[in-house]
Formats: sequence, structure tokens, C-alpha cells
Amino acid sequence: MHIKSFANHIGWTDVNPFEVVRVISEQTVEVREMKAHPLPWDQKWEVGGFAGHCSNQRDQKWDIQRDLDAEVIRIRWSKAKGVWQDRNGRRFSMSDTPRKFYDYNF
Repeated sequence: MHIKSFANHIGWTDVNPFEVVRVISEQTVEVREMKAHPLPWDQKWEVGGFAGHCSNQRDQKWDIQRDLDAEVIRIRWSKAKGVWQDRNGRRFSMSDTPRKFYDYNF
């Protein structure tokens, strides 16, 4: 439950970076979504699935920057569920680094 500099939103298999902008208490922080722009990387596509399968999607690269215009939201530690979440139930994971991941195979 330790508070870190970033709280990455875990949306099923996708991950979106948020930065912690204010600590309210040990169980409540305010976060703001960050901008994430894809950088070039050598995607390897194979036949399979609905439209193909990206076999090296773990190699994707992103340019992640602060977005001072993004909305600030509160997330809270849910002791019962053992996760950080916002009022809508979206889950977050505290991290020392911002992370973006897009699941090309979902």
C-alpha cells in the first residue's frame, strides 16, 4: 500500500500512466493522467487471432509526459480488496515509474 510517485491505471490488459500530484493521507491520493505517445518499434505480426498476433508487444515504447491540463482525481486504498481504486472502481498500481501498455492482442 506504499504511496509512490506514479499510480498506473490497470484496465484489464492495458495500462495507462498517472502521476501522484497530492498525498491526502496514507489511504488517499490525488492523481492526474499523463500523455503517452507511441514511439517507433519493430512490431512482429503473425497470422492468428482476429486480425493477427503481435508476438513482441512487450517491446513497445512510449514517450510519457505530464499533462497539466488533465483532470485530477482521487484514488483510495481499499483494504477489503487490497487495491488502489477511484470512485468508479478503476484499479491502480503504485509505481516508481509511469507505464503505458497497449494490448494489441486483446
